[in-house]
Amino acid sequence: MRALHLKQAGDPPVLEVIDVPTPQPGPFQALVRVTACGFCHHDRSVMAGVLRRGVGSGVVLGHEISGLVEETGNEVTGLQPGDRVVSILTEACGHCDRCAIGREHRCREGEGIGHGRDGGFAEYVALSEHSLVKVPEGLDPIGAALLACPMGVALQAVQETAQVTPGETVVVTGAGGGLGSHAVQAAAALGARVLAVSSSPEKENALRDLGAAEVLGDGGLDFAELVMAMTGDEGADVVIDTVGSALFPSTLRSLAQFGRLVLLGEILGQSVSLNPAEVIFRDARILGASGVSRSMVEQAGRMALEGKMRPVVNLELPLEQAAEAYRLVTERKPTGRIVLLPHAGGV
Repeated sequence: MRALHLKQAGDPPVLEVIDVPTPQPGPFQALVRVTACGFCHHDRSVMAGVLRRGVGSGVVLGHEISGLVEETGNEVTGLQPGDRVVSILTEACGHCDRCAIGREHRCREGEGIGHGRDGGFAEYVALSEHSLVKVPEGLDPIGAALLACPMGVALQAVQETAQVTPGETVVVTGAGGGLGSHAVQAAAALGARVLAVSSSPEKENALRDLGAAEVLGDGGLDFAELVMAMTGDEGADVVIDTVGSALFPSTLRSLAQFGRLVLLGEILGQSVSLNPAEVIFRDARILGASGVSRSMVEQAGRMALEGKMRPVVNLELPLEQAAEAYRLVTERKPTGRIVLLPHAGGV
């Protein structure tokens, strides 16, 4: 089969499409013919050599996978050939204590798909049935690649971690990116007033279409000052931060009393300086969020069918143009996601 190979990490990386053996599914696995695989900032970071910890040697990247079950192992009970599926981000065991309570994304025996073990930038991938969720009928098979990440990840952060309620004010940073554009939708779907922070003014109309009440651009003012001005100096109930250290402490300064800051992304991998008093006297909560459970992927699918969220696919490219995807993501050009299509003949 054809697979994307990271020949040399760097900026830009050296990428090539090579022939490798098609994986054979184990007893609890399904062989999936990959329809589409989203190009996440995680993939960009590994390609650039910025993210190295836990990355398997020669691993096939890509964790945002949609596809068609081709074959199942003899212990698989919930899937059959022909099923449309999407992966969560972790190869889950299905039997540890975390899997048992619906936290498959933090499986004690799990490996990161497209990180510690081969992912979806290839024509086929073999994954545990506990890592695969059936795609509802009626969803676009290419857009379905985004059901777990970024849609489910964003929904889990907004609904479960931040516990956003109707009428609250929610700030989303990096709102034009993959996570941000879906976090805007998730917060709006839950009835929040969404203030979208984006350094790309050309994305303003798209963000309003996704549910943003206001779009805060890079006009020379700290966006925390704009948030305060738009909330009568109260601040935001929730900040969903998909950017990380580059925007700290503005994210913290944007919070209202009893506000929740959810750290959902980290672009630069840098440290920040934190004065505990800033947290104490705001009665603030700083929360981390990552990954997505099977149940949240299922909910994202239902919301997509109901029109409450939609996968934002900016561009579809073949594997051979992965370097172009890298460039565009590096330059923060896409609104939403770029997806790679491994099969030359399409879906």
